[in-house]
Amino acid sequence: MTDPDSAAGSWRDYYAKTGARPPRDTLIYALDRFDEENIAPERKLAADLGCGNGRDTVEIIRRGWQVLAIDAEQDALDGLRERREVREHLQNDEQLETATARFETVELPERMLVNSSFALPLVEPADFPDLWDRILSSLMPGGRVSCQLYGDRDSWVGRPGMTFFTRDGVEAMLNTLDVEYFREEEDDSTTPRGTEKHWHIFHIVARMPEV
Repeated sequence: MTDPDSAAGSWRDYYAKTGARPPRDTLIYALDRFDEENIAPERKLAADLGCGNGRDTVEIIRRGWQVLAIDAEQDALDGLRERREVREHLQNDEQLETATARFETVELPERMLVNSSFALPLVEPADFPDLWDRILSSLMPGGRVSCQLYGDRDSWVGRPGMTFFTRDGVEAMLNTLDVEYFREEEDDSTTPRGTEKHWHIFHIVARMPEV
């Protein structure tokens, strides 16, 4: 996956800085809702799009889910499989499947959870509608998508290969789902590589209605 801040360091350095951080709040919210619903073990099927070296994937595995982890960088997936937490919590080889690919090119199987933390913005605008449709098509009834999207006031607006949304645009994308968590954030801080920027982010958890 193309990193708009990649000039500041290697992917391996980036994963070393971010991989040990805790899982995203959006993922925790979605997993907690599933725990409350006490879903059957055979329905605990997840995909983690743009997984990096696993700050979210580790938590999905720890909760007993089977996960398909997708990232374009082989370094990321190598780091994921090498993580001590993965080795500790992995119950069998089938619990973790990895794919080295840009996730907009991968056919997604049926999932109860599709997670993508800060990766969906790094998709070409022309490719995004089809990707979003495929994410929704992969969700089982009662399944959830947890993700971040970038807003139109983010300082990276205009960079090639990235997609940004107005609030109205995000709400239109979610109109067929039950939105359970929606937080709009604007802040000035640094990227994981240390570059100053203005963030405009939508943090989302939304549920596919039951049939």
